[in-house]
Amino acid sequence: MKIRMAVSALAVLATASLAGAETWKNVSLVDTMCVSKVKADPDKHPTACALKCSESGYGVLTGDGTFLKLDAAGNKKAWAALKSTKKTDSLRATVNGDRDGETIKVQTISLD
Repeated sequence: MKIRMAVSALAVLATASLAGAETWKNVSLVDTMCVSKVKADPDKHPTACALKCSESGYGVLTGDGTFLKLDAAGNKKAWAALKSTKKTDSLRATVNGDRDGETIKVQTISLD
């Protein structure tokens, strides 16, 4: 009985830790249409372009060059953050959410 309870408790803890959101800090927020053009230097990608290309969706370029797309809710949050920023380029962000393959299910996003 005690062993069963211990195994159950460990399973619950393992599931809880897997379900926790990840955080990506200081990543470049880029629209999907322009990612291949700006991958070498995403800080030069202008905010105006990111807003203009919003139909393609958004994602983040990590420090190792990996591009992770944002889910539909994340795209809306990214667009709102871009629309309200006074930054003209260097679109660095902090994103919280759950990674599902090459997509982030975004909980929060903020421009740094």
